Amino acid sequence: MKVMDVLGVRVEMPNNQPIVLLRERDGDRYLPIWIGAAEATAIAYAQQGVVPPRPLTHDLLRTVIDDLGHTLTRVRIVALRDGAFHAVLAIDGGADGGGTDVDSRSSDAIALALRAGAEITAEDDLLEEAGVEMAEPEEDEVEKFKEFLDQVSADDFDTEADS
Repeated sequence: MKVMDVLGVRVEMPNNQPIVLLRERDGDRYLPIWIGAAEATAIAYAQQGVVPPRPLTHDLLRTVIDDLGHTLTRVRIVALRDGAFHAVLAIDGGADGGGTDVDSRSSDAIALALRAGAEITAEDDLLEEAGVEMAEPEEDEVEKFKEFLDQVSADDFDTEADS
């Protein structure tokens, strides 16, 4: 199981399909999850700290969990079936830790985790199947050139031309 960070919500063009992008915290794999517009808004609101005038469904669920004296411990993205990501809400540690596991859509689970400050993880097998590995971006060519200029002197170019 790998801890994931939510990088944000983007819109894939030309279909205008929202995607939430997760990144492996101690690695270089990304997990793009296509989501609905309402869930994209809920995730973006949570990331930006926007408090709507009336609670959204995810705000309500967090309040219910808290008011019943429980804690959303972790959200686990566990599987990709028929093109849809599946998640589990681990409440009070989840079944392995003596609590309760609740099946969830991944987009709802992510929106809830952001509100509750819960850790988001992805199963290793899922990252192998659906994760996208991206190499570290190469240093900008302009920066390389500036670094070269800082280290070079006029003597480096002093050549005698044969006449």
